[in-house]
Amino acid sequence: MQLMEQMIVEYGKIYPNNVLKVDSFLNHQVNINLLEDLAQEIYRLYKDFEITKILTIETSGIMLACFVAQAFRVPMLFAKRIRGVKIKNNVHSAQVFSCAHDKDYTIYVDKDYLGSDDKVLLIDDFLANGYSMKGLVQLAQSADATVVGAAVAIEKGFQGGGDILRSLGLRIESMAIIESMGEDGIVFRQ
Repeated sequence: MQLMEQMIVEYGKIYPNNVLKVDSFLNHQVNINLLEDLAQEIYRLYKDFEITKILTIETSGIMLACFVAQAFRVPMLFAKRIRGVKIKNNVHSAQVFSCAHDKDYTIYVDKDYLGSDDKVLLIDDFLANGYSMKGLVQLAQSADATVVGAAVAIEKGFQGGGDILRSLGLRIESMAIIESMGEDGIVFRQ
């Protein structure tokens, strides 16, 4: 999606260790018009799949997931990283490795909100190594839900997570795929 690429080039900031900061428009200060456009494009790509739930992981994917859920007119559900006292053992769970914190953590969804009748679309702001997305797939599978596919705002193609997940049969639609980034700028996959 050309608009996403333009926003990354104009407002994104590249930092060491392959960090791309887009918090001025995507995941801290949020450009509502951009999210609406992204959601409409994701809807266009998946509108024929009878999706019943939008699933993301807390926290940065929640804003985009809300807009996508609104486009589909279905509930948005986010996997929590901390199991609340009220949830107790009535949960589906999966392990996710966090590169940012260099540790594994467990994500949870209440069993009352995700089940075998659901057709799920996974949403996130970034896809890099694929650990979060893989965890969401496992979470949905533990609920016997059908994973229709995934959509992300930005995929770091050079980190390989999207390619691995696609090779496992997951359909992924990325609004922008970065092939490389560094001092010379950003190169997008065509």
